[in-house]
Amino acid sequence: MADFTLCETDWTHDASRLSVVRRAVFIEEQGIPEALEWDAHDATALHILALNIVGTPIGCARLLTDGHLGRMAVLPSWRGVGIGKALLAALKHAAQVRGYSVLRLSAQTHAAGFYAAAGFEAVGTEYAEAGIPHVAMQLILT
Repeated sequence: MADFTLCETDWTHDASRLSVVRRAVFIEEQGIPEALEWDAHDATALHILALNIVGTPIGCARLLTDGHLGRMAVLPSWRGVGIGKALLAALKHAAQVRGYSVLRLSAQTHAAGFYAAAGFEAVGTEYAEAGIPHVAMQLILT
């Protein structure tokens, strides 16, 4: 596994570091309009930031107060080494600590298998979000 750390943070303290990853992945790589990337949920969400050994942001994700998780992103050069899995585990733990009974997300369909491997189940049919095919998924927490 690659050498990285995770930290819980919030938008007030780490907007610039979180934005580096989200801008690179969602806006630049995937072509999502900038106006759709940033929303009011950032201010109230719990954010998880993945940092490499020298403290450079390499991944991120967020957990909303209603149990929705999202904005999970890992820089291309760091994919496939366990960062996404670690981010998801950290979000699941944070949700359990907060007493949430269900985690929900809107998965890009190409990533649905990743979430399914972590126990999420698809609910409903495929739909477009920001011009990208998605499927709603959920995980019942025990």
